[in-house]
Amino acid sequence: MRLLRKILLLLGTCLHMSCKYQSNALDIPLEVEQLPTITEHSPASLIAFPFEESFPMKCEATGNPGLEFRWTKNGQDFDPYQDLRLITLDDSGTFIIPNNGNLTEFQGNYRCFATNKLGTAMSEEIEFVVPNVPKFPKEIIDPIEVMEGQSVILECNPPKGIPPLEIYWMTIRLQHIEQDERVSVGLNGNLYFSNAIKTDSRRDYCCFAAFPRIRTIVQKTAMSVVVKSNKLLKDSDSGSGRGYANSLLERKPSLLTPTAKESHTYLMKGEDLQLECIAEGFPTPKVEWVKIGFHELPERAEVESHGKLLTVEMVNEEDEGKYMCRAKNPHGEVVHYFHVTVEEPPEFEIEPQSQLVTIGADVVIKCVVKGNPQPSVAWRVNGQPLNDVPTSNRKVLKDGTISIHNAKPENSAVYQCEATNRHGTILVNANIMIMNIQPLILTENNLQYMAVEGKGVVMHCKVFSSPASSITWSKADSANAVEGERFSVHKNGSLEIHNIMKEDMGEYSCFAQNTEGKVAIAATLEVKDPTRIVDPPRDLRVLAGTTIQFSCQAEFDPSIGDDFEILWEKDGMALNGSENARYILNDGVLEIINVSFGDQGFYVCVARTPVDQDVAVAQLSVVDVPDPPEDVILSEHNGRSVKLQWIPGDDHNSSITEFVIEFEESQHEPGSWREMMRVPGNHHSALLKLHSHVDYRFRVYAINEVGRGRPSQATERYKTPASAPDKNPENIKIEGHLPHEMDINWEPLSPIEHNGPGLEYKVSYRRQGTGEDWTEHMVKRHSFLVKNTPTFVLYEIKIQTKNHVGWGPDPKIITAYSGEDFPSAAPEDVAVDVMNNTMMKVRWEHVHKDKLNGHLGGYRISYWRLRSLLDSKKTHGDKHTLTFSGERNHAVVTGLRPFSEFSLIVMAFNSRGNGPGSHPVSFKTPEGVPGQVAAFSVTNIQKHKVTLTWSPPVDANGVIIGFILQYQLINDTEELGSLMTLNISADSNKLHLQDLEALSKYKFYLRCCTRVGCGPAVSEERTTVPEATSTDVASFNIRKSGSRFPPRKTTVSPVANATLSSIALLNISTTVSHNFANISWIPGTEQTESELYVAFMNNREGNWKISDALNSSKTFHIIEGLEPATEYTVRLMTKSWVDNSSIFEDVIRTSAKGLASIHGGISNQGWFIGLMCAIALLTLIVLIACFVNRNKGGKYSVKEKEDLHPDLESQGINDDTFCEYSDNDEKPLKSSQHSLNGDLKGKDSGDSMVDYGDEDTHFHEDGSFIGEYSGRKERVSMEIKGNNQSTA
Repeated sequence: MRLLRKILLLLGTCLHMSCKYQSNALDIPLEVEQLPTITEHSPASLIAFPFEESFPMKCEATGNPGLEFRWTKNGQDFDPYQDLRLITLDDSGTFIIPNNGNLTEFQGNYRCFATNKLGTAMSEEIEFVVPNVPKFPKEIIDPIEVMEGQSVILECNPPKGIPPLEIYWMTIRLQHIEQDERVSVGLNGNLYFSNAIKTDSRRDYCCFAAFPRIRTIVQKTAMSVVVKSNKLLKDSDSGSGRGYANSLLERKPSLLTPTAKESHTYLMKGEDLQLECIAEGFPTPKVEWVKIGFHELPERAEVESHGKLLTVEMVNEEDEGKYMCRAKNPHGEVVHYFHVTVEEPPEFEIEPQSQLVTIGADVVIKCVVKGNPQPSVAWRVNGQPLNDVPTSNRKVLKDGTISIHNAKPENSAVYQCEATNRHGTILVNANIMIMNIQPLILTENNLQYMAVEGKGVVMHCKVFSSPASSITWSKADSANAVEGERFSVHKNGSLEIHNIMKEDMGEYSCFAQNTEGKVAIAATLEVKDPTRIVDPPRDLRVLAGTTIQFSCQAEFDPSIGDDFEILWEKDGMALNGSENARYILNDGVLEIINVSFGDQGFYVCVARTPVDQDVAVAQLSVVDVPDPPEDVILSEHNGRSVKLQWIPGDDHNSSITEFVIEFEESQHEPGSWREMMRVPGNHHSALLKLHSHVDYRFRVYAINEVGRGRPSQATERYKTPASAPDKNPENIKIEGHLPHEMDINWEPLSPIEHNGPGLEYKVSYRRQGTGEDWTEHMVKRHSFLVKNTPTFVLYEIKIQTKNHVGWGPDPKIITAYSGEDFPSAAPEDVAVDVMNNTMMKVRWEHVHKDKLNGHLGGYRISYWRLRSLLDSKKTHGDKHTLTFSGERNHAVVTGLRPFSEFSLIVMAFNSRGNGPGSHPVSFKTPEGVPGQVAAFSVTNIQKHKVTLTWSPPVDANGVIIGFILQYQLINDTEELGSLMTLNISADSNKLHLQDLEALSKYKFYLRCCTRVGCGPAVSEERTTVPEATSTDVASFNIRKSGSRFPPRKTTVSPVANATLSSIALLNISTTVSHNFANISWIPGTEQTESELYVAFMNNREGNWKISDALNSSKTFHIIEGLEPATEYTVRLMTKSWVDNSSIFEDVIRTSAKGLASIHGGISNQGWFIGLMCAIALLTLIVLIACFVNRNKGGKYSVKEKEDLHPDLESQGINDDTFCEYSDNDEKPLKSSQHSLNGDLKGKDSGDSMVDYGDEDTHFHEDGSFIGEYSGRKERVSMEIKGNNQSTA
């Protein structure tokens, strides 16, 4: 426990004491015998401050063999081990003096000696100072009485203590005594009054002496000063005795300190020079300073204490000389001379050096010292005076140098050189070792070094020997020493290899040799691949509050293994192991959560291995909206303008692009801030143009690329004076809602634009061109109604503002018309051109402007349906009205019902309303395609047959000439069966369909046809059953297609051919494969050559593509590049653009795989294909004969044959022809206006607003409309059973 206490006391003491180390020592390994060397000892002065627990007297040394320590005190031997009050440590010369209250006994000068058999080292003398607690003596001080005007000196005489000493003069209440030119505290602590005045009288002048190092302040007994008034001075105020009073009070200066005429000052170089002159006299003298022989004081000189103290800090030789102070007043002057001498303590110019010398060599020990006064030098050897240890081969030269000739081992010793003058003592030990020893390699054998390719390495070989050794390095695979530009052997024996290569890897040997022997050690070098950061972190600029990641990936030598690590630093501080939870480090990635501005800085990624490291740096900049501007103030107040200034807030790393100035006014919208103006981001002030009579406040906010910052604090209020309005109303609108009125409206001035109280508007108006005087009205609202005006007359109007201060600027004059009335005339010469069965063009003559009674709005057409042409009874249908704006004389009306009679009128209108209508005009529309068949159903479903029933369409749109039935096998696969087509007479409403496949799903399509074409299809799906049931209804026999997987084909039937256009084409059909389609036709017998165009559209994309012009004599056209399993619309046209007219239209679907059927059938048999081809050929011959007969003027009647032979074969209809189908129930079948084969659209294109021109239409003598669809005058006729309906 005692040893532990000693150690703790020693450690505690070392923490408070500065320790001094000897540096003049030989670098000899401790395993080699050597002289003692003192490594640490206490400073030259060790002060025992009363608040310290203990005081170490340090003395540490090294040497071999072991050391013995001894001490002297005041030149006498002192053994700290014999005094039980002291604490000693084993194997150390240090002892500790505890602060047990008896420190005075240990006061004195100590010196430590460290000795072994080779010699003795000694420390400098250490003075242990035990300061007394300073105290002022207890004394009774009589009051000091002086006459007014006399000088006073209050002596402090502070006690002695540890410097520095600080003197304060204060009252009992600790109020400082004020110092000025008259009153001052001297360097000696006295308080001087150059001349006393009445207010200097007080009883509590106290001198306080402070000793900071011992933390002590002591106070002297309070002193009393009584200043008596001078009666003669008072009498002099009345005019008597004035001269005597002045001679008594006013006097020339004399010095209170220093008292002699001259003095000498000695100080050490580096200390502060302080010269003081305090003078008495009346009036108070002023003090001046000069340096004799110089025009001015030194640059470092400062005059303080109201001129009475001259200070020069850190004096040197240049500051020596003669200084003079001069104190003077109007009555004279006094001077004092200071002789200043700057001295120096001892200092080594050449310090004795420790030396390791071989036997027989000569030794020279020099010790050159300087100082002022010149120090005395004393030599010691092993702590004893040199003369007390004589040696035959040693002598001292005149300059004090010691010379040892032919040195021997016994000449080994510690030599001490000690220099002294009155300012101090210095001492140094020089170890002189005389010895020969073989090399001793101090570096450990078989060390392994790792280096990086391309870098450098140093392999050590520290050697101690006497005499010095020669050191060489060699590689194990070579007997020669390493050499070359990349290899360097340093003086300390280390081998440095530059720009290392892989071949440098291996074992090396270091050899050390001198006259006493040769030794060697081995070392191994491993060369590693360099560590390299391949993916360094990137600079980031992010928004505050976000989460960011720095990534750092590196490559390193695989053999290093787990010794590789990635470290992160921020601004020099390590982040690995940081307690900040927002920093997450994982596998080379640094993630920072909720980034703040404190996270800004430079982040360093260090990829480190035991042999090298690579570094990458990335900067993190955090951006945010700007801080609010500061110090927002108003200046340069000038009525309706003021200057606003501000200091921008922090832009948070995103430059401010602009400042927005907002205002708030207290009268109209208090608390509502509105934008006034914007200024660029590099402007910090703005001149604001203000409205009158407004109490303003302003604020500013900044905008950067991140967004808008918070606004600044609002300025103080600034109210502008009232003035007349600056502007008149804008956006004046004149409206005439009634014939004899004119309503004037305008946009009122905002409240802030009133510029003062009492805003009114003066409304002035007059008829233009009449020379009338202005009619004026003053109103407060923002509208005015002028009554009793003529209808639709041009007026001049102006509006001017006014408030209590005055009128606004002269207003601009605007013109406008008074109220309108209904037009008084109807359009004339109304004519109708029927363009097709759903569209007409109407023409009329303009209504004269004098009859419009206002601004023409346009024309309206009202029309209504009178009757269907199938019905002779007329009815008045719903009226439809269309509006056409602007000045025009024609319009196109669409959406009419085909095969109907209509009536229409045309009227003009203005803002008041419609004028009278024109005389009604009646017209008729031609036939169109019918609507969908009604009540279509499939019943009586059996194994091979079904029954279909239906009703005629609600909208026949013409004379019904028949029905077309199509059906196909659709089972649940992608491929569909062949589309079968049947023509049905117009008077039928039921059909028994036979020869169907059992257990198969069919889709049935039924359309109704007029002479124009066929309407949209209605469809049903049914599946046949396993067992057949009987039926009494007659049925048609249906042939199947001859091929199981034929290309899709749709053909125009003879019924359709009866309504073709002027281009007589027969049997138009499409044949479809997986990526192409073939559209083919047969020219008519009287067909003349003309141009045709084929258009096709991908129904998913909706874009039409049109072929080049085709000659109609060509019988086919192939459409290539189609997509498999895709639906297309195909048209055959006589024009090179796509509109709603074509001579053929079909919806096709390209194939992908075989037919969808759950059964095989005869459709894939060769004999069936042959039969179908024969039927097709027979049909073609019949069609040709039909057209030949027609062209000869005859008619080909089929009515009788239909009555006698209901079988469709007798009509020459091809099974593979007629309407196309839709592949789902929801998609209606498309059709053409010129084809009966199923290509007609379900709805006419009458909704188009395209103007079709003024083509002439032709009516047959029976009233039917056919000329629109025929290019010839002859009518193509084909009678069909059931077509005897009246065409009206």
